Amino acid sequence: MWWSCAGCQLSYYMHSAYYQTKLLQSRKSIADVLHRDGLDETQKAKLRLVGEAKAFAESKLGLKKSRNYTGYVQLEEPYVTYIVQASFPYELKPYLWKFPFVGEVPYKGYFRKALAEKEADGLRAKQFDVYTRGVSAYSTLGWFQDSVLSSMLRYEEYDLVETIIHETVHTTLFIKDAAEFNERMATFLGREGMKLFYHERGDAGVAILKRAEDDTHDQALFSTFLTREVEDLKKWYEAAKGDQPSLTPVKKAERLKEIQIRFTREVRPKMKTKAYADFEKRELNNAVLLAYRTYEYSLSDFEKLFEKMGRDYIKTLELLKTLNGTKNPDQKLKDFVKISN
Repeated sequence: MWWSCAGCQLSYYMHSAYYQTKLLQSRKSIADVLHRDGLDETQKAKLRLVGEAKAFAESKLGLKKSRNYTGYVQLEEPYVTYIVQASFPYELKPYLWKFPFVGEVPYKGYFRKALAEKEADGLRAKQFDVYTRGVSAYSTLGWFQDSVLSSMLRYEEYDLVETIIHETVHTTLFIKDAAEFNERMATFLGREGMKLFYHERGDAGVAILKRAEDDTHDQALFSTFLTREVEDLKKWYEAAKGDQPSLTPVKKAERLKEIQIRFTREVRPKMKTKAYADFEKRELNNAVLLAYRTYEYSLSDFEKLFEKMGRDYIKTLELLKTLNGTKNPDQKLKDFVKISN
């Protein structure tokens, strides 16, 4: 069945295969890079940190062992890929692309920005809300050997560790047709894994965790805010279906602006960092909100599961593995947490 899908997207698959191969051919051993002068000492320290995080994830967190992150690629562009996401204009419903093996996903990536923008323009012409963004890291889910990318060296130390664990979670467990669940799971496990990594590093680790606490504080604030706003917006769209005058571009823009005003008044004054400073300035649409939702939506069910497992990372991971193959892992997780209470 997927061959017919592949036929209609042949040029896209050729594009992806070409640039993925180019990345693989550009890869250099991290061991070799560390002995050369192309990177400064801060960048080299981050490469060494990647190796330590990878070893920790595989030996202490029960994540899949692989040859990932033993190579380094110097990119020609600021980002490795450019993601396109789209949504129906008067409904918080993502436009979905279907791919072999991973199933339906609410995003499509291109290795060249111009191609992503062309895809976005085509969707806008069909009246979809659209959002494009650059991506600094991604996982091939074990199909290829993932490398450390030059774009990843811009991260703070703790963000880099969290990213390595996040992407290794994807390699370990990726549930078909459940892209948003997979991302939230990797977000939660990446964050908790990062904390465990630094807890094992003594005083130096504690000092870095203190720096990360402000980010964690703001992420929790924004997640709570976003979860509430997304649910309220869903209800507004549903109610507006019976009141056609409400479903206009102007009314929609006003309703989305209200979200930003509440953020400015209620959330921003409580934040400790500038991580979400652009939220109140950007032009919101449904696709942008869905992109935020993918990573920032409530992680409460994962938190509850983690507590039920005695905050044991490996036991939590093993339970999540039992959801593989289910059609609605979100609901299965909710049911398990509820029954376990």
